Amino acid sequence: MVKFEKRTPTDEELLQMDVRNWGIWTKEVSTFDWEYDTKETFYVLEGEADIISGDEKISFKPGDLVTCHSGVKCTWQVKKPVKKHYNFGELH
Repeated sequence: MVKFEKRTPTDEELLQMDVRNWGIWTKEVSTFDWEYDTKETFYVLEGEADIISGDEKISFKPGDLVTCHSGVKCTWQVKKPVKKHYNFGELH
């Protein structure tokens, strides 16, 4: 099972997904456990972090579009304060 996906979207893709109207989430430098009970897609505005699940690890920075799939249990390691747009569920 794929747990994470990351890519750099184009400005046109961001407009099509209406990312600017998604909610905003911020988090200070910290480490915490998390479980995704639904799929989350987020676009990173600021900061850097790693998400670790078993032997999989994804690192992200501003400009990255990340998808975390439902059912994933993980640990977030926020290295620089994060600010991101987020969307739970399927994108339309």
